[in-house]
Amino acid sequence: MASADIITQVLSNGVTVLVEPMLHVQSAAITILHPTGSIYDAPGRSGTAAVLAELLPRGAGSRSARDLSAALDRLGVQRSTAVGPQHITISAATTAECLPRAIELLASAVTSPHLNPDDFHSARDLVRQTLHATEDEPQQRLGRHLRQCSYDAPWGLPPGGMLSDIDAIVPDDVRNHFDRYARPEETIIAVAGNIRPEQILDELQRSLGDWQGGPGGRPETRPRQDAPRHIEHQSAQTHIGLSWPAVPYSHERYYEAWVAVSVLSGGMSSRLFTRVRERRGLCYAVSASLHSLRDRACVLGYAGTTNERAQQTLEAVVHEIRGLPEGLTEAELQRCRAQAKSALIMQQESTSSRAASLARDQWHLGRVRSLEEVRNIIDGITADDVRRYALDHAPRELVLVTIGPDPLNTDCLADAAAAV
Repeated sequence: MASADIITQVLSNGVTVLVEPMLHVQSAAITILHPTGSIYDAPGRSGTAAVLAELLPRGAGSRSARDLSAALDRLGVQRSTAVGPQHITISAATTAECLPRAIELLASAVTSPHLNPDDFHSARDLVRQTLHATEDEPQQRLGRHLRQCSYDAPWGLPPGGMLSDIDAIVPDDVRNHFDRYARPEETIIAVAGNIRPEQILDELQRSLGDWQGGPGGRPETRPRQDAPRHIEHQSAQTHIGLSWPAVPYSHERYYEAWVAVSVLSGGMSSRLFTRVRERRGLCYAVSASLHSLRDRACVLGYAGTTNERAQQTLEAVVHEIRGLPEGLTEAELQRCRAQAKSALIMQQESTSSRAASLARDQWHLGRVRSLEEVRNIIDGITADDVRRYALDHAPRELVLVTIGPDPLNTDCLADAAAAV
């Protein structure tokens, strides 16, 4: 169950609010999950949500873009807007005494942004520049293709959009996206810091309570890209991406999955780093991370190496993935526990991290896990638990994407499936 200090309340129009006092700090932070993410981009208009994220802070309510920015600056508000599959996330932090005044300003961007057509072209140009930068960086380009091969569209599509679609987006697309999908019933707001909960709740009700929003809707599911997939790129390096299914954050075995992936790639003592990079010198970078959407998840792996060693690197990484259940030691488990507890301690000292965590838990779980609950879960995991998870969820298929001059031999992927 959630901590008794965490207050959860639903505003009169359906906005879910979570507030956690942190009286040992002087700051306060707010995370707003705005249900206008990239999965709602219309086919052929991938990037609409990204343009909307650029436009949200550019004037809202009675304030122009300059007035809104100046008012937030006067309050010392550090802020950012990011687009994800399900939400546009608005994050802000300032001194605790200034946050109540900042809420009214941020709420106007959530409920009544101007979305001025005069600002559209500069916002779209910024999104286009970001996409060009991603296209020019092979590792980011690889990650984009790997997710497209790992998840059905639109969940696998890049939240920032696609260059092939960006020029087709017009101002009406952005306005229609906001008018349809910006809904209070699907909005989550989390606040953490040295604040009085009743003051925060009153301010949110006053600023957001009259907001009604649009009708909503469901995204259209389309097939994922085929794999194995090779993207030819003349370079001295080959970039290798691998993925395989995992359990999502809401699953009861999520932390077993997290430990299993941390054994593979949890710092310089992990198996991939020590066995593939350090001992054999096959690659200059190797990693794996657990990526979770609300109802689906996968492990995303990466290795960067020279063309001459690319085939050996692929086979070595696949060997370590297949061999994860073997020889799992208490020392490996203790290392993962220490990393998790360190992250929890850091979260206790950061209002921004805590607000983001509250919002994430509410979205994925429908409730908030307290830090003590998470700590108890991690302490209760045994090496046998992780071994059983690794066996139960051994990859029956590995998705492979490569970028480099030549495709690689994929026989080791078939061997991995046969081994299971």
